[in-house]
Amino acid sequence: MPVQSDTNLREVLEYDTVAVVGCSNSPGKAAHDIPKYLQSHGYRIVPVNPFADEILGEPTYDSLADVEEEIDVVDVFRPSEEVAGIVDEALARDDVKVIWTQLGIRDDDAAKKAEDAGIQVVQDKCMKVEHSRLV
Repeated sequence: MPVQSDTNLREVLEYDTVAVVGCSNSPGKAAHDIPKYLQSHGYRIVPVNPFADEILGEPTYDSLADVEEEIDVVDVFRPSEEVAGIVDEALARDDVKVIWTQLGIRDDDAAKKAEDAGIQVVQDKCMKVEHSRLV
């Protein structure tokens, strides 16, 4: 069952490194402004976007598989129909602890698959909103 309680959300928000799948170069878009907020609050942001070289002063990666550093949280800014593939990429790694899908993004089957593999899941919630509310 996806993380719901404030206690568990606080625990998830204690992780440091967030890979942002679908991170945007465009100020004003949620996929840019939310990672920027997280970065300004001490999170290490790892942008995943095959169409950019650098976002928020960080080098971008084409996919989760290309990220060489350890990832704690995968924050998803892609359509719900792409979540299953992103979960599969996360499961191919041995470091991901949480899959977080932003507001309006959810895939219950992919969430169950991630949870069955021992990865926590937060669905259909904004990481910025939850951080500003709980931390």
